Order: sequence, then structure tokens, then C-alpha cells
Amino acid sequence: MALNDPLPLARALIQRQSVTPIDAGALDLMQEALEALGFTCQRMPFDEVDNLYARRGMASPCFMFAGHTDVVPAGDVAKWSKPPFAAEEADGKLWGRGAADMKGALAAMVAAVSRFLGSQANPEGSIAFLITGDEEGQAINGTRRVLEALKDQGETFDHCLVGEPTNPSAMGETIKSGRRGSLNCHLTVQGRQGHVAYPERAENPIPVLMTLLSRLTARKLDEGHPPFQPSNLEVTTIDVGNPTTNVIPATATAQFNIRFNIAHTGDALSRWIYDETAKADLDFDGHIKTDIHVTGEAFLTPAGAFTTLLQDSIEAETGLRPALNTGGGTSDARFIHNYGPVAEFGLIGASMHQVDEHVAVSDIETLTRVYTRILGSYFAEPPA
Repeated sequence: MALNDPLPLARALIQRQSVTPIDAGALDLMQEALEALGFTCQRMPFDEVDNLYARRGMASPCFMFAGHTDVVPAGDVAKWSKPPFAAEEADGKLWGRGAADMKGALAAMVAAVSRFLGSQANPEGSIAFLITGDEEGQAINGTRRVLEALKDQGETFDHCLVGEPTNPSAMGETIKSGRRGSLNCHLTVQGRQGHVAYPERAENPIPVLMTLLSRLTARKLDEGHPPFQPSNLEVTTIDVGNPTTNVIPATATAQFNIRFNIAHTGDALSRWIYDETAKADLDFDGHIKTDIHVTGEAFLTPAGAFTTLLQDSIEAETGLRPALNTGGGTSDARFIHNYGPVAEFGLIGASMHQVDEHVAVSDIETLTRVYTRILGSYFAEPPA
């Protein structure tokens, strides 16, 4: 396989049905390619998840690429116009699950390193790869645990670029320089079942849940915190499961998510939710259980030498100067930022997670050139 051409590796990766947390040989492909380029590789499995860390060189500065080989399920295969794991090329596009998110970008990273090393065999510094099989899953046994283990080994990096599909419609539009945090909460209000004609013999959990949700949703969390959009709380489900008309149910549940900017922390929002729950529980002859999981804190990599280097490199190859953006969902950058500066740039994400996921073949080549230019600029003049 010619490693300076990203397309063969992209196709081979898509053909591995690495639906999270199954690896299906995708990491083997990455390891084989990186070892051929002189990287020392470590497989770092945690529970059912396999991960790969690779490094070439030990000197500073260390530039790290990060990404994931796992993908979301294909869904109803009959609705795909091309088989989701065949990696077919048609109409100038590469089709298949993971083409955009993010096996095309992984192949571009490898090809970029191959081209860069071909022009500069021994750069003053190091290049590393952190590739997980758990980004689309629980995100517990992947990047988070690998970084903890690498810290214990004394491994560090200076800057990191994640290959998530950041561009809405054209290559060069957007760099993700930060992400909002995410908090999930599951509420269970436990009352006492009874006949609707005898409410004094029951304790209805539904009004208590409604009151609590009303209090939580009534708060305007903030007006936004530039460059972040306003934080928002969204109720995603309310469940009682009562098929009858004459029974007061015993239990009512609800779930909501908060996407929050750097005006908040997960701990502060959790304390607020617990306080509101305690108030709702005061005059209720039942119990409210609050289960909160903060899946990532908000973070921002400030504009500076690193983001400017990325913008300059991307503009030189695409003709567009990318905006620094903090919108969208979460990524493993939420874990990486605790260890060093991180940003994200990859392919066009319009079809990711959808039926008929695809990317333009020319965009994979463009991304390879962008990554190659970034490496050349980074090691020519490392950002402070």
C-alpha cells in the first residue's frame, strides 16, 4: 500500500466493520502503516476497547494527531445506495460508514506524515498518534484512559490536532477551537400508587416532576460567552408508562441534557440541580432520585500562534480562511485539552452518521495537503 496516497488506506479502513466498540482489524491497519513510517506503537486495551498510541522520535516539540477508528452502526442497510462497508468509489466520492467520521481523515494523517517525512526525514521534534476505538461509544475506555496511562509513563505532547469532520459544506470553513460541555441528568420521582378517586391515599409523582422541570427550564443559563453560544437545557423525555385512567402511578421519570459554555462547570450545574431537587422534595411524601453524569467540561483553546498556524495552512491549500468555532457536539478533544492545546479540523461532515455517508475523493486529497503543510510549518517554526 502506497502510504503517501490516502485513498487505499481510507478504503481499507472503511471495509473494517469497526462498529463501536468492535475493532474488526482497523487499528491493525493503522499500526501497520505507522510502523512502516518508523513509529513505535503501543496497543492500549482497556476492558473491551482497544486503542493505539504511536510516536516517532522523543524530542520536543511533539505534534500529535488524534482520532478514532470506531463508527456508529449502519442502520437499515437496505436504505443505503452503496453497501456501507464496501468503500465504493463512485461519482467522485468515497462511500461508506466512517468515510467522513473519521476514517478519511485518519488516512489523510498517515499520508501527510509520509509526504512530510519524504521531504524532511528527521524533523527536529516528534510526531505522535492517539487513535481510539471508543469515541462513538461510552468514551470511557478510550482517549480518557489512554491519556491517563500515558501521563503515568511520562509521555507528553505540545499541540494536538483532532481529525473530526469540522467543515459544514466546503473544505476550509471551520476549525473547532473549543467545545461546550455536556451534562446528562435522569430524574426519578418515586411516589405511591393509588386510585384517582382517593388521592389522599396516594402520592402522585407527576406534579412534583412537572414542578421541578418547570423550575429547571425557567432559568436562563446565560446570554452566551464569546465565542460560545448560549448554554441550553433540553428535556429529552418524560415517562410514566401508565396505561390506565383511574390509577395514580407510583413513578415518573424524565431526562434532560445541558450543553454549557465556559461560564459554567459541570460541578456548579450539578449543585444547582441538586438544590432544586431538594426544594421540590420538601413537601413531597416520596423520594426524588437524581442521577447526573457530566460527560465533558467546556473548554477553549484561545486564538494564538497555534490556531494561526492552522488557519494559515488551511487557507493556503483551500483558499478559505477558516473561522474558529465552538459549536456542535462533543468530541475526544474534551479529554485532550486537559493535557495540552488542541484543535480540530477534518473533512465535510454533512453526511456523517447518516445513510449513504460519503466524502469527495478530492477532499481527502485536499485534507492530506493541509495536514502536510501544517506539519511543515509546525516543525519549521513551532508555536510557543
